[in-house]
Order: sequence, then structure tokens, then C-alpha cells
Amino acid sequence: MMSKLFLSIVIPCYNEEANLKRGVLKQIYGFLKTKDFSWEVIVSDDGSSDRSREIVKEDIKSWDNFKLQENPHGGKPAALLSGIKKAKGEYILFTDMDQSTPIGELDKLLPQLNKGCEVVIGSRGLVRKNFPLYRRLGAIAFMSIRRSLILPEISDTQCGFKLFNTQALKKAFPRLEFFERKEKVSGWKVTSFDVELLHILKSLGYKIAEVPVSWDDKDISKEKGGGLGRYVRESREMFGQIIRVKLNDIRSRYK
Repeated sequence: MMSKLFLSIVIPCYNEEANLKRGVLKQIYGFLKTKDFSWEVIVSDDGSSDRSREIVKEDIKSWDNFKLQENPHGGKPAALLSGIKKAKGEYILFTDMDQSTPIGELDKLLPQLNKGCEVVIGSRGLVRKNFPLYRRLGAIAFMSIRRSLILPEISDTQCGFKLFNTQALKKAFPRLEFFERKEKVSGWKVTSFDVELLHILKSLGYKIAEVPVSWDDKDISKEKGGGLGRYVRESREMFGQIIRVKLNDIRSRYK
């Protein structure tokens, strides 16, 4: 066991009652308690309006290294930043509450740290379980357009399973345009902040590795708003953000 905290896991949470009832936190705890490195889990709640907070508190009441961070509603990037600020580990892992990429895939990312990588991101590929056709086609279009404009060497920027050197992440994450624009958020605001974050990290000279991980859509939450309508809305916003990142890059904003 290391004397210094090795890993902080930050899990954003917004109206995840249905997923929490599947026992996802118990799955995460079951995996982590077998590890020989020190760790903590920070559930960063984004002002959930369902019973998410109550369920988290009940699940973690006997687990000392789990914490619930209660935030006002501000969107996924805001929830993540709140967790980042509280993190004490040498590294930070982002993972989604639905565990579509299961926590066990961490074992695939960790070896890259020994190769000098400060950022290790999961890559889902295009063959994804329980992935509707419209989302598969959208992913192909998104990846093609995004790679033609920015980060051409990265296949999948949007997988929620990412591992960071904490110092690098704390330097880069607050620079996201999301925080400068101070948008009024309604509902589950995701955006394509991942693209901008990875571009900032790359611009700062950090080494990024991409590792294939398994992904099976297990998100059964309905309270975040779902289906085709949400996907179309998010896609439109994400394409717009990619254009803004490209324009910001041309203007040397990330230098």
C-alpha cells in the first residue's frame, strides 16, 4: 500500500437514481477493495432532482474512502471540476455512473503511466453494444468532422473513461471555455468539453495515450432526458463547440 494517495475517482452524478439502484457503486467498491494501491471515490452530484443523493449516502455510509460532493446544478463540466478540486490522488480517473465502461477497464489504462503518459483515455471503437443505428451513424460523422479539424491522432474523444495526472488536469480543466462563457444550464449539460480538454492538454505538452476499452450502453436513467431528441440537441451543440475550439486554436487561445 502506498503512503501517498495514488488514485482519485471522480464520478459525475445527475439524476442517476435508476443506475444507482442497479448497485453500480457496490460494483466499483468491490473492484477497488482488491487493489494494492490507495484510492478514493468522489461522487460529484450536479444538483440532482431525484433521489440520487439519498441513495449515494446510503450506499457509501460504511465506506470511508467514498465521498459525496453536493453541488448546485451547473452541468457535467461543473460537477467534474468540483470533484477535481477535492481530489487528493496523484492521478484522477473520470468514470460515468452508468458504468457502460466498467471500472475493471482501469487495469488496461494503468500500464500506460509507466510509459510516461500523463493522460490515458479509453477508446470505444465504433462497434458498441446496445448502440442505436442513429447514434452509430452520428458517431462516425462526429469523429470524421472532428478529426478533420482537431486532434486527428485520436479516434474517440468522447468516452467518459479517462485517466489523468492530477497536476496536468488541474492546470488544464479550469481553462475550458465552458467556465468562461458562464452558461445558464438546464438539464444534463454534457457538451464536447472532452475535445477542448484534450486539445489543451496536448497544447501544454502532455503525452496522451488511447487504449481500447469495452463499452456496453447500460444507462437506464430517464430523468436526464433521453432518446433521439436529446441526442440531436447534444450533437448540434457539440458540433458547434468543435468549431469554436478550432477558431480558438487559430486565435492562439491555447498557447
